[in-house]
Amino acid sequence: MALDTEPEIIDRDADWSRFLKNRYKKQLHELNREYPYKRSLFIDYRELESFGRTGIRMADDLLEKPGTVIDDVKNSIRNHQLIKAREGERPAEINIRFINLPRKIGIRHIRSDHINKFVSVEGILRKTTEVRPRIVQAVFRCPGGHLTAREQGYGKFREPEGCATDGCTFKKLELVPKRSRFIDSQKLRIQESPEGLRGGEQPQTLDVDATDDLTGRVTPGDRVVINGILRSIQRVSHGDKSTIFDIYLECNSIEIAEKEYEEVEIEEKDEEEIIRLSRDPNIYRKITHSIAPTIYGNEDVKEAIALQLFGGITKEMPDGSHLRGDIHVLLIGDPGIAKSQLLRYVVKLSPRAIYTSGQSSTSAGLTATAVKDEFGDGRWTLEAGALVLADMGIAAVDEMDKMHKEDRSALHEAMEQQSISVAKAGITATLKSRCALLGAANPKYGRFDDYAPIGDQINMPASLLSRFDLIFVMSDKPDHKRDAAIAEHILKAHNIGETIAQHSRQPIPGVDDEYIAEQLKPVTPDIEPMIFRKYVAYAKRTCFPRLTDDARNSLIDYYMKLRDLASESSKPVPVTARQLEALVRLAEASARIRLSNTIEPVDAERVVKIVDTCLRQVAYDAKSGSFDIDRVVTGFSKGKRDLIRMIKLAIRELADDNGRAQIEDVITRLVQEGHSRDEIRLQIDMFLRQGEAMEPKQGIIKLI
Repeated sequence: MALDTEPEIIDRDADWSRFLKNRYKKQLHELNREYPYKRSLFIDYRELESFGRTGIRMADDLLEKPGTVIDDVKNSIRNHQLIKAREGERPAEINIRFINLPRKIGIRHIRSDHINKFVSVEGILRKTTEVRPRIVQAVFRCPGGHLTAREQGYGKFREPEGCATDGCTFKKLELVPKRSRFIDSQKLRIQESPEGLRGGEQPQTLDVDATDDLTGRVTPGDRVVINGILRSIQRVSHGDKSTIFDIYLECNSIEIAEKEYEEVEIEEKDEEEIIRLSRDPNIYRKITHSIAPTIYGNEDVKEAIALQLFGGITKEMPDGSHLRGDIHVLLIGDPGIAKSQLLRYVVKLSPRAIYTSGQSSTSAGLTATAVKDEFGDGRWTLEAGALVLADMGIAAVDEMDKMHKEDRSALHEAMEQQSISVAKAGITATLKSRCALLGAANPKYGRFDDYAPIGDQINMPASLLSRFDLIFVMSDKPDHKRDAAIAEHILKAHNIGETIAQHSRQPIPGVDDEYIAEQLKPVTPDIEPMIFRKYVAYAKRTCFPRLTDDARNSLIDYYMKLRDLASESSKPVPVTARQLEALVRLAEASARIRLSNTIEPVDAERVVKIVDTCLRQVAYDAKSGSFDIDRVVTGFSKGKRDLIRMIKLAIRELADDNGRAQIEDVITRLVQEGHSRDEIRLQIDMFLRQGEAMEPKQGIIKLI
């Protein structure tokens, strides 16, 4: 029997030696030179497959019997002295790592057949533990001084039953850490990528055991492909062994998937379709109509969301600073105006997106947190939140106004710097969150009041509002013609839905597929969601437009026109440099929709129109008749700030020696100067509430 198998072993040894000498001479030479600082040989699976018939057999063996194959490669290197040990050193212990496997398996599709097979899993890193030494060969000493070695695996520590030396009867042995061998180890938890999930599915996770030079290379939020051997370990609860086993991946190699949108596969026919669409003169109308077609109207909002999906270009500057390309949009509107539906639809369209509700999210759930659980054996581990998982995509946050104050502040850094810094429980880390934020909020008092300043109606700090490129006010005002059209649209959609449901049970005379398609036209997107996603991914992957001189001048003219409104010192400040950056990002997105390499004046006109619509809704100050961005940025309009200054001045002038003034006198003086009595009274109450002034006696005010 042994004679039959002997040639097979020698053969495999020679095969690997031939393959490595042929294809990996340079890498082996490098390992020889740099060992022990570099101690991993990375073998490309595609190289192995292309090595003739022998290579295909070796590649198949790797997938079926990975443990044996890795040992074969190590033996071959040792026997053929492909890496020479230095004098006085023991033979080099190198790791064999395989990359670029052809087939990736979804975490939810892992089954018992995959145990002990070589698999490749793709996803996002959810948690990582610290790097810690793990014992792989434990050496024990008995009281007689004999040494006994015991190999250790993953999981429980194994001790020998007694001394291994013949004739020695000692049972109690002591571990000798100095003689034992340790390697670095780290536990990772990988979660399915959000783009592969159907709506509402809970993403599944898999634990990964990384060792030696694979440790400490990745952080939560990274998108990775992990290749390794799937292992199983028996569950034990309270000392009882269970028949159910847990699985983990013994990591062989980690590939960091930095390429955005690579997971959206675009075939040749898709590419032809995308290029054909991009040349269509009605492409903007088609794209706008493909976003939530069941929702009637809201064309300007849909156009803005289309621009957000395509996004601007992220720029890295020579000094290391980075200008964001993502466009943030906020929808504020009366209840029942389909904001949430828009958000959910966008999550379906974007190649990478995560939906979350502000009411149920904590700052930890949105950004990142340190948790203490059994995953890290009771130690603190870092866990990535929604904004980190939506990296390079869109984070749709509904009900932003219902978020707690401290949770909202977590968004500041994520929106502008596009990173999230964590300093908790001794863990200091910075995670990437390069995502566009699409937020939805309701007005503070349930509905919009056209006469109250917008800052008072949104329960959000001005510093957060100023970070949004576009803020849309979606008010629900009765309008006979529009309401009739909406009613018609909604009932038509319901009617056709009922017809389809009934027709599927029992055919209705005169109703066929053609009739249904005709009826569905108003609620059918012009571009299918599947192609839409591919279109967005293709545009982001291949299109990086530049501003033409005409477009640049057009944007500057608009910006200067708004700035000039404030050239007189008493006028409010209309627009800040942040709005100019927003104009550029939107213009880049507009050119991307056409897959154009240049930003034309037509793009500039389109974005100026959108920004102008937003500013008219949000920052228009009816009193002064011009734009006042301070209403959004600081929460106080210029008029309100002037009034505050006048009240304080009047109190000081009318005060007695003790600094006290009659409230009625102050109001009378300011009414004479043309201010409204109610507004003055409201502002005085605000002073008293915020502790800027006090009322020592009824009707008397004193500044603090």
